[in-house]
Amino acid sequence: MSWRSVRHALAFAAVLALPLAAQQRLTSPKDFFGHEIGADYVLPNYTQFTAYWQKLAAESERMELDTIGLTAEGRPQLMAIVSSPENLRNKERYRRIAERLARAEGLTEAEAQQLAKEGKGIVWIDGGLHATEVLGAQQLIETNWQLVSRTDEETTRLLNDLIIVMVHANPDGMELVSNWYMREQDPRKRNMNIPRLYQKYVGHDNNRDFYLVAQPESENMNRVMYMEWYPQVMYNHHQTGPSGTVMFAPPFRDPMNYNLHPLIRTGLDVVGSAMHNRFVLEGKGGVVMRSTTGYSTWWNGGLRTTAYFHNMIGLLTETIGNPTPVEIPFVPDRQLPQADVPLPVKPGVWHFRQSIDYSVTANYAVLDLVSRNKDHFLFNIWKMGHDRIEAGNRDSWTVWPRRIEAIQAQMAAENRARQVSNATGPVAGGGFAGAGQARSGESAQALMAQLNAPDRRDPRAYIVPSDQPDFPTAVRFIVALQKNGIDVERARTAFAYNGRQYPAGSYVVRTGQAFGAHVLDMFEPQDHPDDFRVPGGAPTPPYDNAGWTLAMSMGVKFDRVLDALTGPFEKVAPTNRVTPMAGTVASGSTWALSGATNDAFIAVNRLLKAGATVSRKEDGTWIIANNGTSRPIVERAARELGLTFTAGSATGATPVKAMRVGLWDRYGGSMPSGWTRWLLEQYEFSYSMVYAQDIDAGNLNAKYDALIFVDGAIPAPPTGGQGGRRGGGGFGVVFDTASLPPEYRRTVGNITPERSIPNLRTFAENGGIIITIGSSTNIAEHFRLPISNHLVEEAPNGAPTPLGNNKFYVPGSLLEVAVDNKQPATVGMGQRAIVFYDNSPTFRLHPDALAKGVRPLMWFDTATPLRSGWAWGQNYLDGGVAAADAQVGRGTVRLIGPEALFRGQPAGTFKLVFNGLIGANKPTM
Repeated sequence: MSWRSVRHALAFAAVLALPLAAQQRLTSPKDFFGHEIGADYVLPNYTQFTAYWQKLAAESERMELDTIGLTAEGRPQLMAIVSSPENLRNKERYRRIAERLARAEGLTEAEAQQLAKEGKGIVWIDGGLHATEVLGAQQLIETNWQLVSRTDEETTRLLNDLIIVMVHANPDGMELVSNWYMREQDPRKRNMNIPRLYQKYVGHDNNRDFYLVAQPESENMNRVMYMEWYPQVMYNHHQTGPSGTVMFAPPFRDPMNYNLHPLIRTGLDVVGSAMHNRFVLEGKGGVVMRSTTGYSTWWNGGLRTTAYFHNMIGLLTETIGNPTPVEIPFVPDRQLPQADVPLPVKPGVWHFRQSIDYSVTANYAVLDLVSRNKDHFLFNIWKMGHDRIEAGNRDSWTVWPRRIEAIQAQMAAENRARQVSNATGPVAGGGFAGAGQARSGESAQALMAQLNAPDRRDPRAYIVPSDQPDFPTAVRFIVALQKNGIDVERARTAFAYNGRQYPAGSYVVRTGQAFGAHVLDMFEPQDHPDDFRVPGGAPTPPYDNAGWTLAMSMGVKFDRVLDALTGPFEKVAPTNRVTPMAGTVASGSTWALSGATNDAFIAVNRLLKAGATVSRKEDGTWIIANNGTSRPIVERAARELGLTFTAGSATGATPVKAMRVGLWDRYGGSMPSGWTRWLLEQYEFSYSMVYAQDIDAGNLNAKYDALIFVDGAIPAPPTGGQGGRRGGGGFGVVFDTASLPPEYRRTVGNITPERSIPNLRTFAENGGIIITIGSSTNIAEHFRLPISNHLVEEAPNGAPTPLGNNKFYVPGSLLEVAVDNKQPATVGMGQRAIVFYDNSPTFRLHPDALAKGVRPLMWFDTATPLRSGWAWGQNYLDGGVAAADAQVGRGTVRLIGPEALFRGQPAGTFKLVFNGLIGANKPTM
């Protein structure tokens, strides 16, 4: 059943849920569930949630129920639209006004002001995204109930001024977590120690998927936000609050992403202040902001942060609370009123209902502010979009931190040259900007000219040529932009720009559109500022990643356009998803398929499953025999995937087969393993799950040809009698395995040096391939391979010591490496690649490594490999090996330090894993 069919079925069910005469009486949560929302030791599931919202929608004229799509497990994802009856009758008119203002195209300022007066404020409130953070989904029930049932003056005003879209962000997770919590008859034994990820593939990373938009729930919500309702303010509920407090609420700490419109930052300050003000008025202490935790407005990719790049005020709160009562501890500095802790809360026992009440207060604070200022919020979203459109159609510049640092260094050098400690002559501004750090007159103009140099202009557009080696992956990137509401253009015929010819089918993505900040952020590098609390001290970690440029990560080839661009282009709306141009199929007895294209693995997997004859040449080219088995598969792949099959020859090609692939996972679920599951299915690899108990049982070669161990699977060897890092599993909880459902018992356990490692070595020696990523490259130390840590310095006693993070620190960023693309692991790749690096393992090969069967695959060949993000002390990477193959007996161990499959994003390095799952993989020595 399609999600549209489910939408109609739910709407019909809501209408018929009660007799007409009974629809005037509203059913309270206590009447329906048998307890108030937030009662101790009880947790309704999504099935109950759905039934209650259906009942309310049938009873209340203030609420309509919609289904925005299906989840990964096939459940309908619900959205309640709450407003006055009159607004609901005219909701399409108000939706259209919100769309016109958000898109900002063709509207004058006067027209925008008039539409802002006519429109209704659109506010998004979600819950349940992180399912073990159970408050989010429960507060949706309570807030919805209060909005549809209360008759006070404030609620009436809110419903008249606003349309509130209330979205359940993770139905599958709520069903799993609630059912698991309630399975224990003894309330005191109830817990959140769920046996698997609470989103089918990605778990907690469901809040890291909003620019790639790989998961169906992300796509559903993005469509509502950026293509249907266009909320001016969105509120994303999370848990838990900082220790000694109840809730973190905006404003956020620096750094702010420089691509964002200033009205985003000032808008966050305004809304955050309104929230804190209401908590103080109601005497609800313990709500803190800014420096009390690490949340910022730098990163793109979360449900609330991607909204910033679409000119929407994105709110996040992190609140304590659980149906099992918790305790607020005594934290001394959280008892002192200060700017970021306006009203402390006393320590003590805390009940879930108190968290529900805090959430309702926060929701009402936001709704009240937007209601009182709805014209301003509606106009401001137009203003931000309008400014972005204008900037994208003229010369404009964005100031980056490194450019400011370069000018500061230049000014300091000039000061030293003049041997003065203060700026000569009067200095505007004074204060911290004085004493040689300010310039005026001609000097200021010269420095501004450096910042605004012609070659530093922001691009007006990007061209994604259709003749690049892996154009189907580039099309996947274009689709990710479309899923974010981005308009793209396609060339109907060939065209030229700046002396280069581009073929038909190439794409153009302009920055001169309302959501152009997102366009810039997906193509341009992130330049994260150095962030230290004190000079020489430890770095302040960024919230999530420092650099993520999706075009780079996916290996997409593109050209920047700095001037006006015209050509034979047709606009493609975000809802009209692009597909690769159909490929061609040559005649003859044998076909050749380029190994440069990731989607070739889909075709090859289909062919091998059908029993077709496939072989591969040393350069990565696939060779397919033309026969009745292969032809329909090849023709379909050309038509659907855009693959081109040329005439080929089997001379020099080696027959290949699909390997029996095992993917490691653990009790509770590994997110890197979940993302790998998703990727393997996208590229149609067959696989089975492998757990520590399976490995400890041995005889692995009888079941598998290749084993994949993602980050977090293989612990470091014990040191000095102390255990190394755990391999993960069960969130550190010890279980009585017999109490678990049978299907989860085999998932409990960790990789251990004593029982697991010997069996893995036997597997490799007998011809298996072991692919390790991130910390699982610890296997090299277990196997005593001639490899060590590259990121060390000599201690006073002469021993190598790992670099401290005050010297070397590279949080999630994109770095460039050199590639030996003549190896089986890397065929199809170019000679250079962009890798996702997050303080990842970096290797030093010993002098005898090559003789002992270890060969580098990728390495850092420059002291400045950073391409996007933040790399403090990046020079230490120079000469380090990022990935290597090691021959162990008749098998291979692949060591990949960077996150080659990170969140399904770095398509440019997928081949490091995929190449190991088909055919022979012994390195060329």
